[in-house]
Amino acid sequence: MGDELTDQSAARLAALIRGREVSPEEVVEAYIRRIERVNPKLNAVVTLNPGALDCAWEAHATLMRGGEVGPLHGVPVTVKDTIETVGLRTTSGTRLRAEFMPEKGATAVRRLKAAGAVILGKTNVPEMAIPYECDNPVFGRTNNPHDPSRTPGGSSGGEAAALGACLSAAGLGSDLSGSIRVPTHFCGVVGLKPTTGRVPGDGHFPPAVGAFALGAVVGPMARRVEDLSLLLNVLTGARGPAAAADVRGWRVAQFVDENTPVTQETLAAVGAALRALAEAGLVVADERPPGLGRAIDLWPALFSRASAAQLRETYGGDEEAAGPVVRAVLAAADRSPGQDAGEFERALAERDRLCNALAQWMQRTPLVVAPVGAVPAFEHGARRVEVLGQPLSVFRAFGYSRAANVLGLPAASVPAGRSPEGLPVGVQVIGRPFEDEAVLAAASIIEEALGGWAQPSVEL
Repeated sequence: MGDELTDQSAARLAALIRGREVSPEEVVEAYIRRIERVNPKLNAVVTLNPGALDCAWEAHATLMRGGEVGPLHGVPVTVKDTIETVGLRTTSGTRLRAEFMPEKGATAVRRLKAAGAVILGKTNVPEMAIPYECDNPVFGRTNNPHDPSRTPGGSSGGEAAALGACLSAAGLGSDLSGSIRVPTHFCGVVGLKPTTGRVPGDGHFPPAVGAFALGAVVGPMARRVEDLSLLLNVLTGARGPAAAADVRGWRVAQFVDENTPVTQETLAAVGAALRALAEAGLVVADERPPGLGRAIDLWPALFSRASAAQLRETYGGDEEAAGPVVRAVLAAADRSPGQDAGEFERALAERDRLCNALAQWMQRTPLVVAPVGAVPAFEHGARRVEVLGQPLSVFRAFGYSRAANVLGLPAASVPAGRSPEGLPVGVQVIGRPFEDEAVLAAASIIEEALGGWAQPSVEL
């Protein structure tokens, strides 16, 4: 069946395997053949699991003898290269860990495997998961499947590119500043930043400790929203199928920050998503969510200096091993004044006030549709983008994706439009804490109405 298999959703593949219409080894072999053919053009999968076919044969044998079958039985998945996989190289894009072989895998990976998934390989990242790019000194640059001259985003860029090009059925990413949602927006696939703390985040490097625990998450990525729901159920350790949320009658508002302009096609995508939700029975409210704009501004005070300090500790004595991005971050930290003792505490207190105000508002209006960023995928190496004639730094352009991290909210990215160049444009659906399923229900409505993932038009 070849590419007919690699086009399928993870849920569909699981059903085909359970029904013995296709074997796990057929599916894994189809993905390996596609990786061999397509990955050299993208550099999305950087480490292939040499035991993937053995795992597939074992899954087949279990099925044939009537053994216990999990919800992802025999389905090949990939894992971001910052998330540890036992016995499979995990580099985080840094020379310091170029050959690092974890002795223990992350809980999220163990849960995927316990559900029957076959770990196909690891996907590329920026060095230490820093920028909205995907390039590092170990494996080099990853290209966007819709236009190889552009980035797939970061830091889960390799995962998004692999999914968009059908090199994997589904996978794991991580997100502190939009690192799941920006790449899925760029590559025309879907991703969920879960509520902070909903999915175990252990086994990630850099570790989500200290300040990072406020907003860093591990979460699912896929081509279709139904797969996000399936993976979320597995990752949270839930038993039995996830209950689908019914969001008909719920109020939904839009958030477009006047301080960060967006392209016309981005604004059109937000409008199309809201119309789709209205046609499905939701009520579009002409209201502005309180605090989201200010939450964007709080991100540096909460996380930037902590990131520089973590990098300094990691590379202490080995600065020559750092790539250009890490060196630039450390140099900028050296030039900037130190954080005074009360700055983080004041930011934390303001964050709490924003969370409380937004929680009150969301009692009546539980959902928000917003851009993921100001622009679609930008060219490799860009430091600034132009929006409606106004230059913006890349960091500022994707502030929309950082608000949910600051506030700990679930947020899903789903395709909702195209740029004039044919690039995907995603929107994000933001919801109340621990109502991730409602966020996915709304994202599913948008996906069904607007088409969702589509094969890249370029020759791969």
